[in-house]
Amino acid sequence: MEAIDAHEVQAAQDMLRFIEGCPSMFHTTAAIAARLEAVGFTELPEGASWEVEPGGSYYVTRNGSSIIAFRVGARALAVRDRFHFQLAASHGDSPTFKIKSAGELAGPAEYRRLNVEAYGGMMDYTWFDRPLGIAGRALVEEDGAVMSHLVHLDRDIAIIPSVAIHLNRDVNGGFAPNRAGDLCPLVSAGVLGEGSLDALVAHAVGAEPEQVLASDLFLVNRQQARVWGAADEFVSSPRIDDLMCAYTSLEGFLTAANSACVTVYCCFDNEEVGSNTKQGAMSTFLPDVLVRLMAALDMDEGEYRRALSRSMLVSCDNAHALHPNSPSLHDAQNSCVLNGGPVIKEAANQHYCSDAFSRAVFVALCRRADVPFQTFANRSDMAGGSTLGNLSNMQASMHAVDMGCPQLAMHSSYETAGTRDVDLTIRAMQAFFGTDIRIDGAHGFELVSA
Repeated sequence: MEAIDAHEVQAAQDMLRFIEGCPSMFHTTAAIAARLEAVGFTELPEGASWEVEPGGSYYVTRNGSSIIAFRVGARALAVRDRFHFQLAASHGDSPTFKIKSAGELAGPAEYRRLNVEAYGGMMDYTWFDRPLGIAGRALVEEDGAVMSHLVHLDRDIAIIPSVAIHLNRDVNGGFAPNRAGDLCPLVSAGVLGEGSLDALVAHAVGAEPEQVLASDLFLVNRQQARVWGAADEFVSSPRIDDLMCAYTSLEGFLTAANSACVTVYCCFDNEEVGSNTKQGAMSTFLPDVLVRLMAALDMDEGEYRRALSRSMLVSCDNAHALHPNSPSLHDAQNSCVLNGGPVIKEAANQHYCSDAFSRAVFVALCRRADVPFQTFANRSDMAGGSTLGNLSNMQASMHAVDMGCPQLAMHSSYETAGTRDVDLTIRAMQAFFGTDIRIDGAHGFELVSA
């Protein structure tokens, strides 16, 4: 393998800065919106009428935690029977612990802890003995109205302490922590009293505690993200799943030009808990946006249905890299490695949306862009996970391929991926967004320079 170069390290560091600025799904949506506005995108509120023009760039948010952006190619309407969408979809949420509405636990003794519950399928043991912050949103009453504010207690607020081995001598033989008792973060040994959490949140948004009517708050692992290794081969950070794909697909979307179709970028909330929320991939958010943008372009429902048949989705969610200490857990032929390029994921049970047609499109794009790619399938005697591509396709059906970056320790509070894969995946997504993919049903396709 060639040495990691300075450009690849810089691309990885840029991604890590993005991840550090996204401690919750609400911050992720705000960060993406700010990036879009900085390059000239116009917000389209869901509650307003829309004006959309060829050559325009727009974005829509829902719940402050999901975002869809789109660019209408200047020539997208020139040949209406070729009108189509090219979309990428990732997710902005990650497994963590959510603080309950009554978020404080008093005792034992003078201790004060946080009352939390699991959000998503995290590996619980990875949350012990880590510096923790708090992030999310708060709904604040002010001047007769109630407004949503981002909350980020960006300092070491809490920790979940392990029990000493002297008091639990069997711990190395296996430990299954009880989420109701063993995983309550410690925030005070006696100095803080009742209502301290509410006071901290209120202070963070410049309000009094009684003004904060409700909140969605999550624990944040505050370990520093980093490029590391003797040869700078690795990146490690909280929330690599799926902010690595959210970032690389956004970079591809923004840096590729395509005047021939409508290119779409999606970052959904709630993938880690099933996607079946009003802002998740299985909601009406995506079809609502696509139908409304077509109506704004004076195109009808029939044209929308025809456009979907010619459209292509890349579902962007990370893949399990071959584990150096547990290679037997992986399929012998369909495993992927760090720094080997983006991964096409397939499953016979259709938990991934890839099939031969969509795989062929992505392979052809990677070859045109000279980007190496890999394949992933679970061992045939092991159940695999799922992602958002097949769920979003229940609402807006089109050809779709599941793709992700290879990583280790998925759903740990601190995950690891390959430095080179950041740049390689950006290049793959540039090829996807920068090519006019002309699809003829399931018969075939043509890749045309856009």
